[in-house]
Amino acid sequence: MKAFMDKDFLLNTDTAKRLYTSYADMSKIPVVDYHCHINPKEIYEDRQYDNIAQVWLGGDHYKWRQMRTNGIEEKYITGDADDFEKFQKWAEIMPAMIGNPLYQWSHLELRYYFGFEGNLNGSNAKEVWDLCNAKLRTPEFSVRGLIKKSNVRLICTTDDPVDDLIWHKKIKEDDSFDVKVLPAWRPDKAMNIEKPDFVQYINKLSEVSGIQVKDFDSLMKALSVRMDYFAENGCVVSDHGLDYVMYAPAEKSEIDDILKMALDNNAGVLSKTDIMKFKTAFMVNVAKEYSKRNWVMQIHYGCKRDNNTYMYEKTGVDTGFDCISNYTPANELADYLDALARMDCVPKTILYSLNPNDDAAIGTIIGCFQGENIRGKVQQGSAWWFNDHFNGMTNQLKSFASLSTLGNFVGMLTDSRSFLSYTRHDYFRRILCRLIGEWVENGEYPDDDTLLAPIVKGIAYNNVVEYFDFDLETI
Repeated sequence: MKAFMDKDFLLNTDTAKRLYTSYADMSKIPVVDYHCHINPKEIYEDRQYDNIAQVWLGGDHYKWRQMRTNGIEEKYITGDADDFEKFQKWAEIMPAMIGNPLYQWSHLELRYYFGFEGNLNGSNAKEVWDLCNAKLRTPEFSVRGLIKKSNVRLICTTDDPVDDLIWHKKIKEDDSFDVKVLPAWRPDKAMNIEKPDFVQYINKLSEVSGIQVKDFDSLMKALSVRMDYFAENGCVVSDHGLDYVMYAPAEKSEIDDILKMALDNNAGVLSKTDIMKFKTAFMVNVAKEYSKRNWVMQIHYGCKRDNNTYMYEKTGVDTGFDCISNYTPANELADYLDALARMDCVPKTILYSLNPNDDAAIGTIIGCFQGENIRGKVQQGSAWWFNDHFNGMTNQLKSFASLSTLGNFVGMLTDSRSFLSYTRHDYFRRILCRLIGEWVENGEYPDDDTLLAPIVKGIAYNNVVEYFDFDLETI
């Protein structure tokens, strides 16, 4: 019997252990976190957390869902209970979470950062609380210390086009911190014409860009001005959150009419088709800009959000009330990329669907839009959100390998708001080495490290550096 989450956790063959130790261990192979939701202000100010609950439970809707599922009162989740009470409640539900990635992630974090090798539960919560908090009060456990301890070389945050990027500028000017922190372009608010705050947002965009948005051309011009500003501050990647990928082309005059209706505060009369036409035009035109600038376009879709209206109104967005959508937009996704291909402006693109049933469709679609001497120009992204567990990651890797080229994969990201989430890269790398190790030991691939090392190191680190053209050395 293997020990609980020992150094060979998830590594079930000698080949897997060798590959992980030599080519994937986070202490040897750095991390590039090209998509996350951490706050650059906290990096610049080098925040020191008061306790483990602030790091673990603040804003973590993964854990909040679990706490609700296990009957914990909301006051211990998003309410006004004190931090230790919230941590105690989290510890109490841990033993029931057998097979859940949160159980494994939590213990990876306790081992990697705090040296705790037991299993967290209600009985030892105070012991773990005291252990973690004592370390969190030391300088090496500040935000920057945690980033360095995680061997992170570069972070891309998620930033709105109207953001002044002041914290990115301050970090870049600070010679005492050598980790690159770059903005990533997330223009959802400029596209979500149906939202009640759309007009207010467009007014802000007009102000910061110096372009008065009055029609579709001026909207695209305003966004282009802001893209210039983001590029000046190191941005090379965009990200879009879509309910689904739509393709509903329309004449420019119709798009102008739709936008005018929204700007006149009449968005409520727009039909679903009107909204789809506007968003299609938006996504086509920003993709042209990304292609011209050599930016990577990321598209996340397949989520049905804010399902529990009662709780959403009480707790707000991103509090744990989202689910997988069963809509599979294979035709629309292919038509959207084809529209870009006909204009010769398909940017480097990473596609993430929250629905794992879309894996095969994505795998076949991306094969239609490769080229321009770019390895893996269009890719499926890593298993996302409800899929970033053992089965989800394994299935995504197998599908990618079966239908595309796994050796080109840009690998894992955190998609997190926590500075302790970098162990998710370790979790992913262990699963990767386990899968490749099984193929090797089954005689499906040569046991030759001159072939295996570039694959594992590539997926762990080198591919993302080359694909995004980050100013980092490969290993």
